[in-house]
Amino acid sequence: MLLLGIDLGTSSIKVSVVDVATRQAVASAHYPEKEADIVSLQSGWAEQSPDTWWEYTQQAIKKLNAEKKYDPSEIAAIGIAYQMHGLVLVDKAQNVLRNSIIWCDSRAVSYGDAAFKHIGESECLSCLLNSPGNFTASKLAWVKEHEPHVFDKIDKVVLPGDFLAMKLTGNLTTSITALSEGVFWNFKKDTLSSEVVDFFGFNNDFFPPVKNVFSEHGYLADSVAKSLGLKPNIPVTYKAGDQPNNALSLNVLEPGEVAATAGTSGVIYGVSDELTYDPLSRINTFAHVNYSLQQKRVGVLLCINGAGITNRWTRSLCDTQKSYNELNGVINAIPAGSEGLIVLPFGNGAERMLQNRLTGAQVLNIDFNKHTAAHIYRAGQEGVAFAFRYGLDIMRENGMRPSIIRAGKANMFLSDVFTEAFVNATAVPVELFQNDGSVGAALGAGIGAGIFSDYKEAFNNLKPLKRVEVSKASLYEGLYSKWKEQLDKYLTP
Repeated sequence: MLLLGIDLGTSSIKVSVVDVATRQAVASAHYPEKEADIVSLQSGWAEQSPDTWWEYTQQAIKKLNAEKKYDPSEIAAIGIAYQMHGLVLVDKAQNVLRNSIIWCDSRAVSYGDAAFKHIGESECLSCLLNSPGNFTASKLAWVKEHEPHVFDKIDKVVLPGDFLAMKLTGNLTTSITALSEGVFWNFKKDTLSSEVVDFFGFNNDFFPPVKNVFSEHGYLADSVAKSLGLKPNIPVTYKAGDQPNNALSLNVLEPGEVAATAGTSGVIYGVSDELTYDPLSRINTFAHVNYSLQQKRVGVLLCINGAGITNRWTRSLCDTQKSYNELNGVINAIPAGSEGLIVLPFGNGAERMLQNRLTGAQVLNIDFNKHTAAHIYRAGQEGVAFAFRYGLDIMRENGMRPSIIRAGKANMFLSDVFTEAFVNATAVPVELFQNDGSVGAALGAGIGAGIFSDYKEAFNNLKPLKRVEVSKASLYEGLYSKWKEQLDKYLTP
């Protein structure tokens, strides 16, 4: 028996087929080969086409099938992970009305600030666990004001994963997890937030039926199945944002457990059984995949917009004929601290942990006689690690004190330089796993379909590849202090 997992990322669509018996991927593929574009019509804006996501998903599945490493007729369920917070608008015929305003878009900050003030800071934080900030609800408010011709045609407002499930099945559903990441959910009442809906002037009918993350969200349509070479009526039994899904795939489900990822954005995600919030909304709390009305499980999320995208940009300054792996080897020869070079990696939209400020990225202390492009590449990785430390200190202020962090050996965690800087700057050991969002989505589908009896059974084969211990804490504490001193200068009015 097999499971299909789809991970709708910012850079590409990744798909994997997982064997139920081994919990391992028998085949994986991604599309496109080159990183997908982000449309930025104005500074601070970021959009992608949902129809392009769907085209990429189809191409990725066809590419996967073409490997002929499995029998598609044995796929029993489909799971979806997706980039969080994106706004997708569809009309009654399920046609997309405009590009998705995605997670790193900054245009709606003022709308969230207005809602925060009108509804009341205490009410927002205690009920929504967040300021409406720059999340999906505020993006919808921007559309209402600036594109009324679009707003008037809206039938449903959905997240990227809801959209993808709709294209596969023709059916639209959402979940508490999805609504909470859009800041549409009232945790005190455990219902759609009338305060947010009423303030912005939205329609309750905009939102599809609410279902459990692990449940049947629809069945693969005949026409889609035929086009993709799959059997019809395969159920979609799991949908979750990429960060809750990453936590699931690392078996981070219970209070005190913590996951991290360093893809396009960087995230530390800790699980709590308390409806906790940061008074300044620098970190955010959403319903975790195993949240229920009976058992509260929330994910406390630190997000750094400028993580892997910093790594990609600094790599572009180097010899791009070299792979990331080759460049990671080159920068091992450069001493920690990059010989005084400092990168503030905040060039990908408003940063929540900086209270939604748009500081822009900075490369500081360049010495033309000493520093090379490789120095900038290393300093970029160290800068991202120091941004993680800055954010983790905020999480510590709010009671999240991890003794171990689990992460997939992927993206920036493939770099020994970054991993060393992350572990020693945060002073927390890291366990690295063979982890993949599309595999996590597939296993989530197995849970949702009842193929696995519980979470424990789904992840009983999960074992760390290695554990990286803290070994140079004093060195990196000094380097972090210099980095933070520069950041504080930019944050001082």
